Amino acid sequence: MAPSALVTEYVRLGLRFDRLVPGFTDAYTGDPELRRKVRDETRPDPAALAARARGLLAELPGAELERRREAFLRAQLTALECAGRKLAGERMSFADEAGAYFQVRITPGDPDDYRRAHRELDEVLPGRGDLGARITSLRERNRIPPERLRHCVLALSSALRDRVRARFRLPPQETVDYRIVTGEVWGGFNQYLGDFRSRVAINADAGHSAAELPHLVAHESYPGHHTEHCRKEAGLVDRQRHLEHTIFLINTPQCLLAEGLADLGLHAVVGRGWGAWAAEILADLGVAFDGELAERVEAAMGRLLAVRQDALVMLHDGGKDETEVVNFLRRWQLLPDGTARRLVRFMADPLWRAYTTTYVEGYKLLRTWLELAPAGTAGCERYRRLLDEPLVPETIREEIAGQIPIFTR
Repeated sequence: MAPSALVTEYVRLGLRFDRLVPGFTDAYTGDPELRRKVRDETRPDPAALAARARGLLAELPGAELERRREAFLRAQLTALECAGRKLAGERMSFADEAGAYFQVRITPGDPDDYRRAHRELDEVLPGRGDLGARITSLRERNRIPPERLRHCVLALSSALRDRVRARFRLPPQETVDYRIVTGEVWGGFNQYLGDFRSRVAINADAGHSAAELPHLVAHESYPGHHTEHCRKEAGLVDRQRHLEHTIFLINTPQCLLAEGLADLGLHAVVGRGWGAWAAEILADLGVAFDGELAERVEAAMGRLLAVRQDALVMLHDGGKDETEVVNFLRRWQLLPDGTARRLVRFMADPLWRAYTTTYVEGYKLLRTWLELAPAGTAGCERYRRLLDEPLVPETIREEIAGQIPIFTR
């Protein structure tokens, strides 16, 4: 099969999955006529979609695509083949499902690591006694009043945008439209509209704190999801005509790297001292918080990241009910009851059930890779590769292990 025909079939396949599971296609900026044709088809059969993914995988080597494109499509098609089997009713372990979706091998977290993080938090947090109550108290003190939330989002976005434009460059016409919403299970959501435009929804029900909002804005917009979409549309799609990047599909390796780079965004463009930087911006809006304390708390809480993945396995493979999983999150990740319940609802959603893995494994993998940048290489240069290149988790792991040259194109 010719390369262009194979890529078109991959895009068509992704659009067909969206017919079965609305939202499976997170973003599509390709030929609208192709989407219309798929919408006019009869409802697809998931087993047939899995078979089509297997067929495209078999034809992939003969398409003679450049190595990076072939690796990207192989990873994506493997995830789609698994998704088709799962939708067709095939039973599989959560670890096998997540492994096929995201190119990861899930391992349980270590409770001793969690206990060490709790001891560190005990030293950092103000007051004495129950850690959960103390961190909840800190969040409440730092909570942004609802009437100021939009102003704070816009101020942080503007400051981050200036830094991203200076460091990575963005198309001059790019823009983000922020909307404050309620009633969702997530804290923030980026909808990329194409033509360098995003709509970002911020869920007011999440009760955003001044210490957490800078990370959220960086994650969704600058230099996170919006920035990645813009740079890949300008580079991979418009200049290189790699049309497989006109579609962004949930539950694929594409998501693991996207969430990892977004979670590391604030550190990539501000870095150490981000707390004081954000505190100065928000102080002009009448919102005060201790930036240095926020950084110390974040460092300790980062050691509890795997708790969420443990909770996923408990819910999907461990036979635990939602109440047990909520209590586990409250105990180890120190989440308040409402936040833990909202997270478990997200984990139980048929579309998003595996997705929490992307935040855990994406962050761990990319943080290690960024920290291992070779001597003389600026960290922002490695981060730029995440924004611009069609990387997959296997490639990142190979580079960490030193099996392929750094900056191979």
